[in-house]
Amino acid sequence: KPLHFQAMQELLDEETAILEWYILPDKFLTFTLTAQSFNLWTSSQEDRQNLIDWGNAYLRDYRNRDNSQWRETLAQRLEELAKILHLDEILHNLRQNFPNCQKLILIPHRYLHLFPLHALPVTTEEGKTYLQDLFPKGVGYAPNCQVLQQAQNRQRPHFNRLFAIQNPTQDLRFTDMEVEAIQSLFNPHKVLKHDQAEKAALDAETLKNAHCTHFSCHGYFNFEDALKSALILAKSEFTPPPPTDDPSRYLPLEDDKLLDLQKCLTLEDILRLDLTSCRLVTLSACETGITDITSTSDEYIGLPSGFIFAGSPNVVSTLWAVADISTAIFMIQFYQTLQQQPELSVVLALRQTQTWLREATVQDLLDWVDSCEVISPERRKQMQKGLTFSYWKNKLDAKRFESPYFWAAFCAIGA
Repeated sequence: KPLHFQAMQELLDEETAILEWYILPDKFLTFTLTAQSFNLWTSSQEDRQNLIDWGNAYLRDYRNRDNSQWRETLAQRLEELAKILHLDEILHNLRQNFPNCQKLILIPHRYLHLFPLHALPVTTEEGKTYLQDLFPKGVGYAPNCQVLQQAQNRQRPHFNRLFAIQNPTQDLRFTDMEVEAIQSLFNPHKVLKHDQAEKAALDAETLKNAHCTHFSCHGYFNFEDALKSALILAKSEFTPPPPTDDPSRYLPLEDDKLLDLQKCLTLEDILRLDLTSCRLVTLSACETGITDITSTSDEYIGLPSGFIFAGSPNVVSTLWAVADISTAIFMIQFYQTLQQQPELSVVLALRQTQTWLREATVQDLLDWVDSCEVISPERRKQMQKGLTFSYWKNKLDAKRFESPYFWAAFCAIGA
């Protein structure tokens, strides 16, 4: 049911604000909402056209089979988007009216869901920084105010039972290390590894009792039918011809194989799950944060919203195909942060991990791997070799993962 304005304000405490966008045919609107105030900023028609042009160029280069240009220009592109959205002006108004703001909740609209708004560069008196660095209690996302209300009403204090899917397609080099390290932080834990991670092995009772559900696998978003978006599980890929006569079950993949949706965990399946004990769902997979940008509704249709509807108050997902080694490092550090500082929110733990990854030098990362007790000695050697191959061998002072490409893909959605 739609929320009235007063109910929206009741979602906010004295330190939190909502920044929400809405795209119209001739302009876009930016709403700033606090517990005590409301502000509306209206763009020009030129601003809207610049946003359309920017988004088209971003998606065109991203979808290019060799998207190196997209990766190399990502930081510059985000600077351009911040200017198009007049972010400095919006934030100046927010600080003037609400100087005590500690946390920001972003509610994008349509294709704005595809972009790392938390990583937009902003100008302060001290110089350039990122949007998320301005708010001590973090910057998170919500699909809309109704879903935010549902997520906030779920109190999940426990965080010791893990259910995980581990590398079902067996083509992610550092994913096995990631899950092996994470599972050691939980007791009890249940992990479906490689060929075991098939749809038939998913147990409803295990999922219902899990405090954390972690998927290290590939993700897929279906722009023609959002409910057929899926997390790809084991034994779901086939070489043509398909084993049945039902063509709607199968989707073509780039390597001339077919994906059997009935053997994947689709959004339709996710909506039927019972995650009433879950505090966090992590989608450590490619493109799991992508949503239906063709809809003009303010509804949010995607894998993250599916897990929130299923009962989890928090979902961490990705906006693009993330690098395997940096994702493994990121996820291990993220879970260690959550376990070592249980009072932290998911949003804040994610921000701390992002800041750590982008600031760490190659030597810092080597030292971290060497002292990380949850990584086995054999895996440490594998990780250290991956960190110092080729160009990086003599660049130990370089910040290898400083680019937003490596850290900005991760978004915290929900409470």
